[in-house]
Amino acid sequence: MERTTPKMDTRNMTVRITTALVFGVFFFSLLWFGDRPWAPWTYLAVMALAILMGAREMTLMARVRGFNPSLPAGTLVGWGILAHFFLATGGQDPLPLWLVFTVGALVIHFGALFFDPKLEEALPSQAITWLGALYLGFGLGFQQKLFMLQDTQSRTGSRLILALFIITWFGDSAAYFVGTFFGRHKLAPRVSPKKSWEGALGNLGGNLLGAFLMQATVCPKWTWVDVVALGLLLGIVGQLGDLVESTWKRSAGVKDSCMGVSIPGHGGVLDRVDSLVFAAPVLFAYVHFVHGFN
Repeated sequence: MERTTPKMDTRNMTVRITTALVFGVFFFSLLWFGDRPWAPWTYLAVMALAILMGAREMTLMARVRGFNPSLPAGTLVGWGILAHFFLATGGQDPLPLWLVFTVGALVIHFGALFFDPKLEEALPSQAITWLGALYLGFGLGFQQKLFMLQDTQSRTGSRLILALFIITWFGDSAAYFVGTFFGRHKLAPRVSPKKSWEGALGNLGGNLLGAFLMQATVCPKWTWVDVVALGLLLGIVGQLGDLVESTWKRSAGVKDSCMGVSIPGHGGVLDRVDSLVFAAPVLFAYVHFVHGFN
């Protein structure tokens, strides 16, 4: 049987690259000024906006299936978790997680008693509200915590966030190209039919390349062990995070998470942060337990 040559959507690729460049300029500018007093607040605003947009997408996907999670409640709890990570610095914890969860439980469960018109779906609806708040609050909250880390090296947090993005993005890009041209063996056909084992291996190769680049440029204190460990760890959890979000989209019967508001060429916010949500806590855990960051 004659094998056809894979075709790449060049128009969509142009849009994707243009959008990525615009966001790249913004983020790289912010990271360059990461040691300025206003930088953590700016990053906080970006993360808060991402939580709002991500919670909106989860809410609308759930409503496709007839559930009714609360967007205001999920967003507020997600913001509370984000605020905990923002405020918990230098051994201080003015907004402990137990307080966030306690108030969050009151908002989500008691609020539903008065404002949810579909109480017959209370169990899945409130569970999805919690899921969105925890998923986005912790995933993006750890990004905030990484951004605010300080060490003897200038802009330590900015360097780590840049490494997180570059390692993840290099992996995503390598997976796309390798999977498009060489993908033959399906990775998870029930979840994402286009993903292949070849693409997954290409992803890890891109992750390692990104980690080597970061070690050579902005993270010179990393050893070769750090490079390989972080490349593989962030690559594996990032791909799992992508598959997790794909299961949610498939269960809702939607192709992208954008639900009416999209990032040109990139789908929705959940489509862009699905890998980072899992990679950020892993990166923090690594620098905390291996390098002693707090």
